[in-house]
Amino acid sequence: MSALFTFPGQGAQKPGMLHALPAHAVVTDTLSVASTALGRDVLLLDSADALRSTVAVQLCLLVAGVAAARYLAVLGAQPAMVAGLSIGAYPAAVTAGVLDLADAVRLVRQRAQSMEEAYPTGYGMTAVTGLLEAQLAPLVAQVHSAATPVYLANLNGPRQLVIAGSDSAMAAVAALVQASSLGAKAERLAVSVPSHCELFERQAQQLAAAMATVPLHRPCVTYISGSAARALFDGAAVGADLAANMARPVHWHDSVRHAWERGARLAVEMPSGSVLTRLAQPVFDGGVAVSCEGMRFEDIAQLVATHGG
Repeated sequence: MSALFTFPGQGAQKPGMLHALPAHAVVTDTLSVASTALGRDVLLLDSADALRSTVAVQLCLLVAGVAAARYLAVLGAQPAMVAGLSIGAYPAAVTAGVLDLADAVRLVRQRAQSMEEAYPTGYGMTAVTGLLEAQLAPLVAQVHSAATPVYLANLNGPRQLVIAGSDSAMAAVAALVQASSLGAKAERLAVSVPSHCELFERQAQQLAAAMATVPLHRPCVTYISGSAARALFDGAAVGADLAANMARPVHWHDSVRHAWERGARLAVEMPSGSVLTRLAQPVFDGGVAVSCEGMRFEDIAQLVATHGG
C-alpha cells in the first residue's frame, strides 16, 4: 500500500495559512528560501487583503504545500506519489524533486501575474454540482461564443464539475443549470481568473519558455499529472505539464483513480482546505483519505507509516 500526497488549487486559500504552519526549522527554512526568491517576506502574502490577489494566492499555496510535505518528511512520512490540482501541481513537483523551490517561486509568480494581467476583472470560475459532463457540456456549448467565452475546465468528480470564462457567460450557464430541473447547483468560486481553458494558451507558451531555462530533474516519487491523469517519469515532461496546465482542463477524478490503480491507499491533502479529501473519498473506498486541515501532523505521519509511504 502507498501514500498519495495531494496539493490543492486556487479556492483552497485561507487567511493566515502560512502563519498556521508548524513551528519547525524545516518550515522556517522553506519560508526563508521562498522569501529570498521572491524578494519579499512571503508571510506578508497570507492576509485577507493580500489574498485578493491571484499572485498571493498561488504563492501561498505553493509555499504551504512544500512546507507541509517537508515537515511530514521530518516526521518520517514520505509519499510514494504526488498529484496537484492546478497550481497544486507546482508544490507536487517540488516535493517530487523535479523543481527547486526557488525556481518554482519565480515560475509561479510569472504564472500568476500573467493570468491576473490577462483577465484582471470580469472573469473567473464556477462550480457545477449535480450534472454529468455529458449533461453540462451542451449547456456550455449553448452559451459559448467569442463575445461570451465559457469552457468546461475541471472534471473533479462525476458530478463535480467547474466551468471557466467571463462572468456573463458563466451566469448564463448557471441559469441554464438552475432551470434544468435536475437538482443541480452552480456556485461562483473564489477564483478571479478563468483557469484551465484556451483563454490562457499564450500565457502557457510564455511560461513554457521560462520553464526551459530552469533545471528539471527526474521525479524521485511518482508524479501524477492532474491534466493528463497519468504518471510522468521524465523531468522535461513534468515541466511541460506544469507550463501547460493553466490552459488545459483538469481531470482530477481520473488522476485520483490513476493513483488508486497504481496502489495508493492513503490520500493526504496538504494545506489548506479539505476539498480534495472529499473528492478522493469515493475513489478511496476501502482506503483512507485525510486532510492536514484539523489534524495533527504527527497523526498524519503515523497514518503514512501504517500505509507504507
